[in-house]
Amino acid sequence: MIAAGIGFVPGGMAQAAGPSADGAHGVTSSKELLKSAANAFTFSSPADRSVLKTPPAGGSKTAASAQGAGAAMDGDIKIGLSGTASTARTIALKTDITTDLNVLSVVIDWGDGTNSGEVASGSTTITTHHKYAEVGSYTVKVTVYGPDGAAGVSATNEMPFITPGSEFTPHSPARLLDSRDGTGAVQAAPVPAWGETRVKVAGNHGIPADVAAVVLNVTVTNTRAAGHVRAYADGTERPTTSNVNYAAGDSVPNLVIVPVGKNGYVNLYNSGEQGVDLIADVTGYFTRSTANGYTPTDPTRFVDSREGLGTSRGAVSGQSQFGVQIAGSRGIPAGAKAVALNVTVTNPRAAGHLTVFPSGQAAPNTSNLNFTGGQTIANAVIVPVGADGRIIVRNGGWDPADVIVDVVGHYSPDGVSAYIPVRPKRDLDTRDPAQWPSGPLKPYRYVFSTYGEEDPTATAMVLNTTVTNTGGPGHLTVAPDPNALWQYENKTHTPPVAPNSSTLNWTAGKTVPNLVQASTGNHGIVDFFNRSGNNTDLIIDIFGIYDRH
Repeated sequence: MIAAGIGFVPGGMAQAAGPSADGAHGVTSSKELLKSAANAFTFSSPADRSVLKTPPAGGSKTAASAQGAGAAMDGDIKIGLSGTASTARTIALKTDITTDLNVLSVVIDWGDGTNSGEVASGSTTITTHHKYAEVGSYTVKVTVYGPDGAAGVSATNEMPFITPGSEFTPHSPARLLDSRDGTGAVQAAPVPAWGETRVKVAGNHGIPADVAAVVLNVTVTNTRAAGHVRAYADGTERPTTSNVNYAAGDSVPNLVIVPVGKNGYVNLYNSGEQGVDLIADVTGYFTRSTANGYTPTDPTRFVDSREGLGTSRGAVSGQSQFGVQIAGSRGIPAGAKAVALNVTVTNPRAAGHLTVFPSGQAAPNTSNLNFTGGQTIANAVIVPVGADGRIIVRNGGWDPADVIVDVVGHYSPDGVSAYIPVRPKRDLDTRDPAQWPSGPLKPYRYVFSTYGEEDPTATAMVLNTTVTNTGGPGHLTVAPDPNALWQYENKTHTPPVAPNSSTLNWTAGKTVPNLVQASTGNHGIVDFFNRSGNNTDLIIDIFGIYDRH
């Protein structure tokens, strides 16, 4: 009965859903989040670093004559530079010029093979914006020329600039931490109650030293009480948001995209009253150098073993695997290097695990989903694509289970969106009457979040969605809204139809999290559909943004 509800409404037909009372909560702007995150990338070079160049003795006297009697023969120029990021690849450069010359030309070398020019007079401040075609590290060089141009007095200053945006490099699944056997830990021991463990990322399993963020599949197991896990960069303040929620006896996985501390570590904090074992498997990482940009897609079902979609019809046998053509199929470009998925297991006859990995290699010693008999569970997966454009899905259990795979985006050299992590922020909690007075999300209703304006620069939001206080079995579907905000405000919107996909699945009384890389569509609005016949509370936490500027 649970399996039949995954990705479907009653009767198996897609239906338009009505909005939950109060409609949009709309408290978070991707533009403001981007600005806040990008503004942390500020660089400067003070005026005392300016290098003054004067003409040789006997050279041009135009500078002096242009200034009138009593002026310095060659004049003086000092340049102070400061640069602040505003989006993934854009710099706002402030050039402070101090001089006794009135006629100036300013040339800016952006460090990417392009230049721009300005005209100024006397001491002044000029602000110039520049968008880089690629993420990376650049040296910005500013030269200010006096009235005689290159033949006369000039000054130069330069400063480094690093874009806030980062791009993705897929990594074959590898285990960085397993507290059960001591892999990546100080010793083989559970992470204590209200305690944490560090995970070495930079320099581990070939991950470069300049890694900005890492994709980890975090699994909590051997749980003896309820709690949750928080992932964050070592050396930064611990957030109040959660990544993985668990109850006693649970083995729960969840994908996280987490910034890496300056020392190359991330922290996993156990917010629970009993110790737990933690496992962390890497499938990719982000650096501020050219790699693969992200392209979100509307959720698309590629595999459903219950119907024979994408694989043979019928439950996937234990200890068996099947391949899925990703690159060059159903709108995914042939050059895709990795794919973002939501993978669901349902109807398992016994406990087991599921592993997703690129074709052309042996199954790794990692897992993406852990499940028990009869359980329906979903997890986000980011996995490299094999050289033939395929991925492999393996049922690591001993008994059959049905498998569903929904594609939500892909990474490729031509992808335009770069990733910017933000300080984790709680966007919605339907349990909080001060934020959401309507109470739980009603059956077969939806709530929409307004993350951006028309044609937003943000293309996708990295969210952690959690359901709790669930009254019965169901699933959550997340998708971009086809309407603009003004249509909702004017009550001329068209009720959206939930796509045939699922983001997370639950049973009565369970608290279930899942990461979602939610496309913002054309209007910056994202819908969250309660695909069940019972009330459920919904929590949405924001962890990052994909930005195309």
